[in-house]
Amino acid sequence: MSVDPMIYETQFFGFTPQTCMLRIYIAFQDYLFEMMLVVEGVMLKKLDGIPGCRVSPSQIRKCTEKFLLFMKEHFDKLFAKMEEVLQQLVLSIPKNVLLPEDKVQEQYPYSKEEFQALQDELQQLQQQCRAEAAVEQGLRAELEEQKAVKAELEKILQCFDGLESICREHGAGNFKESFALLTQNSKKLQDLMKDVVEKSKKMMQHDQLM
Repeated sequence: MSVDPMIYETQFFGFTPQTCMLRIYIAFQDYLFEMMLVVEGVMLKKLDGIPGCRVSPSQIRKCTEKFLLFMKEHFDKLFAKMEEVLQQLVLSIPKNVLLPEDKVQEQYPYSKEEFQALQDELQQLQQQCRAEAAVEQGLRAELEEQKAVKAELEKILQCFDGLESICREHGAGNFKESFALLTQNSKKLQDLMKDVVEKSKKMMQHDQLM
C-alpha cells in the first residue's frame, strides 16, 4: 500500500485514497477465499461420485490451500499495479488544480514569512485583548468598591443629618458647630489627662526618693 498521505485528495473525497484501496483489496481477497471454498466443495462432490476414488478431503484441502497461496501471490502483484494506476489516474488531484474552497489562496497568495508575520500579529492582538479584558475587570471591581463606599458614606451622612435634627429639637444649635466644639473639648480633656498622668508619675518618683 502507498505511504503518500495525499492530504489534498482526502480533503476533496472525504476519505483517504489509501483507505479506499484497502477496502477494495479486502473485498477482492474475501471474494478469492469464497471462490476457493466453492471450488473445493465442487471437487468434493465430484470425487465423491467417482467409485474407488482414493483422494481424501484433507488432501483436497491441502491442494486448495496451495492453489489459494499461488492465486494470492499473483493477486498481490496485480493489485499493486492496479493501486498505482488508480491513485495516479483516478484518486489523485493534479498539481495545477485548486479546490473551490482554496480559491481564496489564489486571489490572496501569502508566503511562509508573510503568514508567520500574520500569526505573530494575531498572537499580539490576542495578548492585548486579554490585557484589556483584565484591566476592564479591575476597573469594574474598583467601581463596585466605590459604590459600596458611597453607600456607606450616604449612611453616615444620614446618621449626621439625624443627629443634627435631634440637636435642633433640643435647642443645641448647629450640629456641625456642636460637633466641632465637642472635638475641641475632647482634645483638651485628653491633654489634661496626659498632664495629670505626668504629674502623678513625678509624685510617685518623689515619694520613692524620700
